Amino acid sequence: MAIMTKRLTHLLAGLCLLAIMPTLQTHAQAPVEQPAPQIVQTASDAPSDNAIESRIVAIFSEIDSLKRVEVDVSEGVVTLSGGVSNSAAANRAIDIAGRLVGVVTVEDKIDRTLDIEGNVSPLVDTFHARLKSYYRALPLLGLGLALFLIISLLGHLLASWMWLWRRLLRNVFLAELVSQAVRVIAIGIALVLALSLVGATALMGTLLGGIGVLGIAVGFAVRDSLENYISSIMLSLRQPFRANEHVVIGDQEGKVVRLTSRATVLMTLDGNHLRIPNAVVFKAVILNYSRNPERRFEFDLGVDAEDDPVAAMNLGLDTLDTLPFVLKQPDASAFIQTVGDSNIVLRFQGWVNQNQSDFNKARGLAISATKDALETGGFTLPEPIYRLRFDGPVDAGKIVQDMGGKTNERRKPERPAVPAGSEALSVAPDDHIEKKVDEERAETKETDLLDSDRPVE
Repeated sequence: MAIMTKRLTHLLAGLCLLAIMPTLQTHAQAPVEQPAPQIVQTASDAPSDNAIESRIVAIFSEIDSLKRVEVDVSEGVVTLSGGVSNSAAANRAIDIAGRLVGVVTVEDKIDRTLDIEGNVSPLVDTFHARLKSYYRALPLLGLGLALFLIISLLGHLLASWMWLWRRLLRNVFLAELVSQAVRVIAIGIALVLALSLVGATALMGTLLGGIGVLGIAVGFAVRDSLENYISSIMLSLRQPFRANEHVVIGDQEGKVVRLTSRATVLMTLDGNHLRIPNAVVFKAVILNYSRNPERRFEFDLGVDAEDDPVAAMNLGLDTLDTLPFVLKQPDASAFIQTVGDSNIVLRFQGWVNQNQSDFNKARGLAISATKDALETGGFTLPEPIYRLRFDGPVDAGKIVQDMGGKTNERRKPERPAVPAGSEALSVAPDDHIEKKVDEERAETKETDLLDSDRPVE
């Protein structure tokens, strides 16, 4: 029974499926209809041409230089015509018109008239406006000027207290340098405060920048002067010499007169003035003869090769010991310098006190006394030897006859005796140059940086 019922159900389902198949095929073959597109109209936010034209005309009417400009607008295109005084006004009109909403482009048909009144009047108006602003700012400008003068005056007063700076620094040159620096710094502070008070900070920046550039240019231009100035500072701090000392700076020799802020002044041994830039002095090799009064002299004398050089040296040293201007301490000395073909060169050395004896005079008298002692002691001082060559035979008798019967025998002429106390025997130091230096230092008003209280290198 159950089986029969199940089969009957399957049969009914198959009949229903056969019944609806034609309907499904008809719906599948039929075209699908699309809905028609709909156009939505919206309101535009762009202003009309008349509104744009009215707006531009209203703006130009408020500007004196653009009142004669004519405006025409069509489909967002703005055409400008009429006349203006210069290109700046025309460009301004084009810029204003191009910034309005709804403007597509701007056509420039403006005539640049370049008339005198239109170009001069703005300048005159600007000048009048600035004069009015300056007139209103006069009280503030006066206050800034008063502040500048007061601070500058106080700085000048402080810089003029040289007694204070010399007491603090104990150096004339540095005291003057600090004094000038205080004066310059006071002026700079006064200028900055005055400009800040009147609100000219932009001008202050421009001035500072200009001063910086100018300082670099001036620094390159006066590089040698700055080098001299710095060298003067160093020489004044560590002084290599005192006034009236006998020095050799490089290849220049003389007595020191003064040390200035630019140069070192010497008086040569000929009595002439010599100015050496301090930059050269600072870098030069300096020989100071006055620092140590004891100075050694030396000279060479030759004896015959057959003579005993040791005996000659002993005789020469004994002679030097008898001279009153030759110091006993340190002792005089002698040694063989060279041995030649026909002579032996001896070198003698001795010491003198330059404060009591002139160096060159003492050396000359020592040479003369030693030479005479050697000749008196039987030592031969060799003379130059010349070799004569004759191409033919030589008649010795004829040569002697031509010479007036004289032979080559050397006869020494008798020398006149030098009287005692003669100037030629004096070794007293010459103080003429020293006196001239003292007189000049007493008469001159130029600042001298040499200070006996400063340390000496």
